[in-house]
Amino acid sequence: MSRAISVGAVHAAPFLLDRTATIARACDWIAEAGRQGVNLLVFPEVFVPGFPYWINLYPPAEQHAIQARYIEASVDVDAGDLEAVCRAAAAAQVVVVLGVSERLGSTIYNSQAFIGADGTLLGIHRKIQLTYAERFLWGQGDGATLGGLDTQIGRIGGLICYEHMMNLARQALIDDGVQIHCASWPTFASTRGRGEAYDRLVDTLMRAHAITGQCFVVMAQPPVTAEMISTFESQLGSQQSLSPGGGMSAIYSPQGEVIAEHRGPSERLIVADIDLAAILKAKVLVDGAGHYARPEILSLRRDRTAWRLPYSAK
Repeated sequence: MSRAISVGAVHAAPFLLDRTATIARACDWIAEAGRQGVNLLVFPEVFVPGFPYWINLYPPAEQHAIQARYIEASVDVDAGDLEAVCRAAAAAQVVVVLGVSERLGSTIYNSQAFIGADGTLLGIHRKIQLTYAERFLWGQGDGATLGGLDTQIGRIGGLICYEHMMNLARQALIDDGVQIHCASWPTFASTRGRGEAYDRLVDTLMRAHAITGQCFVVMAQPPVTAEMISTFESQLGSQQSLSPGGGMSAIYSPQGEVIAEHRGPSERLIVADIDLAAILKAKVLVDGAGHYARPEILSLRRDRTAWRLPYSAK
């Protein structure tokens, strides 16, 4: 039986280090998604307040002041920083997955906020493993935030950037029956020496997860803008490694086919109509959470303990 819905990925840049302006921009994209009849909208990694590219470009000792700015610009859920986004999701009747740098006290987490089409904050996933220089900026998430969520349009879940390198993290979402996987990424394609190799890596991982998880994948990246680079260069000095450009966003079928895609610096909402019935057809051949699993030989153990306080804790 057909279960058709419309999904979208925001291929756009934030206003780096400006939480208020970027949240307003996110609300504009949500409103546009609503006008286009989109049911699920996915944003890039830490769209609010933007990815801190400087962490890979300058010596750590020079970054204290801008790191403090970044913490200050991060999202405090208990302070109501996501209320405008929740109202926008409800007004547009769109399920939203928003990448945020989430602030809890003086510690921040690289997170995805899942918001229902009625404006309810359904949950937050915190990145469980940080990559390279990210480790001296964000705290680690725990197993309590790793899993699927039921929404008005089906069961969704997500991972952030190189979490997709963690095969067991991907399997955890497969075991949870995620039908639409929401992948939030930055772009490093405009970094000297990476270019197309980065896009190939991301595309390969996303196709692999769609195929092995028998699910749809909605993947969002932002381009890097000259304004973003100027924002951190004004505080840290010039650098030659990162330039404007990059960005690749795409939507994949359970067969790993690209349904919709956009690359490059121009900003847009990419949209595709999908039919969740295609998942069952894929699982007839291989069901990674069922008849194609061998739990008596291979099993996944998860610790769902919340080692960090939840976002709602006072």
